[in-house]
Amino acid sequence: MSISVLRTADSWWVLTPGGAAKVTTEAVTTGELLADRTALEAVIAGPDAVPVESLRLVSPVTVPCRVVAQMTNFVSHVTDADMNPDRIPLAFFRKASGSISGPYDDVIKPAHVHFLDYEAEIGLVIGRELPVGTTLTTDNLADYVAGLVVTNDVSARDVQLPKTQFYESKSYPTFTPVGPALVLLDADELNRFGELRLQLRVNDETRQDMTVGGDMIYPPLRALQALSRFQRLDAGDLVLTGTPFGTALSAPPKPVEILGSLLPAHLKWKAFFKRQAHNAKYLHHGDMVEVSIATADGTVDLGTQRTTVRDA
Repeated sequence: MSISVLRTADSWWVLTPGGAAKVTTEAVTTGELLADRTALEAVIAGPDAVPVESLRLVSPVTVPCRVVAQMTNFVSHVTDADMNPDRIPLAFFRKASGSISGPYDDVIKPAHVHFLDYEAEIGLVIGRELPVGTTLTTDNLADYVAGLVVTNDVSARDVQLPKTQFYESKSYPTFTPVGPALVLLDADELNRFGELRLQLRVNDETRQDMTVGGDMIYPPLRALQALSRFQRLDAGDLVLTGTPFGTALSAPPKPVEILGSLLPAHLKWKAFFKRQAHNAKYLHHGDMVEVSIATADGTVDLGTQRTTVRDA
């Protein structure tokens, strides 16, 4: 049965039918908490539970940690970018863990960023040491993936595209809201990964709404098998699994793209962002972004994060 773990600045909590119950543990980091499974399982609903609303939740994934993200991993997102899903390689990039923020913290838009975008993503939280060369299979995947979290891969497109710089454009402070809960899953629950539905709303307008199954190109097993060939992971590390169609950024019509390719790079991007300036979907000061991820029956529910965009 899943366990929903919450975190405040000084304590860990487990979500129970009666509210949030404090975990008795010396664990400070997410990795340490995952090693103290006895403390988590010892928590029971009782009169000491407090209303979740009374807690100021922070990210259930502590820093520092590794943050690794998959690129263009949903068919709907790939086709929207006018690419062929059958030719998309399994590729990754890194984000600075300093970009991690809480599920209700403001997203701070740097003064030099004009095209701020959102990407609803499911985060895999690694549960134990995963050295390079580890053999991952369907049977042991749940031994290494402790649970899942809601994440938003916030992106500065006017940094990312002209500079082909994923690391900078996605690593500013507050550019990876995480939570509200770290939902620990058993093997059977993890097997329902494909049933998870990602929904993102901006000011109550639905922008992204897609179920993983049938749309994700490289599921967690494939991704971690590839990563384990070259990247060590440890308990508490975070792997983002890509985003579906619906981001603000969208590919230009083919004739426009062809014409743009004939221009020098600086003129091409100047023309591109001049067109993007008319795109109202980019995030601005005061926008409220909500991200929810759950199965249709609610059995696996990662919760809803709500963040507000603020100018630096």
